[in-house]
Amino acid sequence: MSAKLKGVGVALVTPFHKDGSIDFKSFKSLIEHTIAGKVDYLVPLGSTGEAATLNKDEKRAVLDFVKEENNSRLPIVVGYGGNNTRDLLDCLMDGDFDDVDAILSVSPAYNKPTQKGIYNHYKMISESSPVPIILYNVPGRTGSNISADTTLSLASDFKNIIGIKEASGNFDQFMQIFKNRPKNFLMISGDDTITLPFIALGGDGVISVVANAYPKEFSTMVHHAMDGNFADARKLHYKLLDITNSLFIENNPAGIKMALNLLDITQEHLRMPLMAVSKATQNKMAALMGV
Repeated sequence: MSAKLKGVGVALVTPFHKDGSIDFKSFKSLIEHTIAGKVDYLVPLGSTGEAATLNKDEKRAVLDFVKEENNSRLPIVVGYGGNNTRDLLDCLMDGDFDDVDAILSVSPAYNKPTQKGIYNHYKMISESSPVPIILYNVPGRTGSNISADTTLSLASDFKNIIGIKEASGNFDQFMQIFKNRPKNFLMISGDDTITLPFIALGGDGVISVVANAYPKEFSTMVHHAMDGNFADARKLHYKLLDITNSLFIENNPAGIKMALNLLDITQEHLRMPLMAVSKATQNKMAALMGV
């Protein structure tokens, strides 16, 4: 399983119509666009997919649609996280995991558990999940960090915890995990702009936002880096750098949805409390993208 989830996973946006309903026609276009761009796996229902604003039936509809459209072409990693451990376990028991290769489970947000609490949260998920688990550490969203020691303990203690998406931005933490992780434990970047140096340290790829819009260019960059061809990887990294940074001027996924709108792939609509980027940011993005 670890070998299947190296390279580029795309953190799929969930396209909406202006009235807030899910735009499945645009969703189909997006999935085909990313698969044609040679991403390595699909990741629906994460933070970029606005999972926090989708109800249970909508989440099921999104996952069913991704499975159907993908038609077993690429692995699927689905977002399953939350700050209510018991509720999350119930969701795992009720879920349909046919054609799902792993779950991506973000650390509990808002309640700010201790490291012991984080460990035991994932311990219970490990004991209930029918598929492998990728941890997701994103302190900027959750308000707490999964320490390197906690990550390494979980990696060693539970065979179905197969990796972590690391978005702490802390290279000292990254290196402690790289140095001491078990064999085949995946280290996946959660930040597009630092993916190149992350791979140079030993990383196994990225779950990417920018790959929604630029799957071919970003996947080529990552694959060059993973092959040790850093000269060509650097060229693509710097070609995409300003565009990638522009996606996060206001918030994610507002930036990437505007980029997809400018490319005529999906519309820019989000669900409240998120709002579309300002006209000034839109103009800056359009200039950088040359559209």
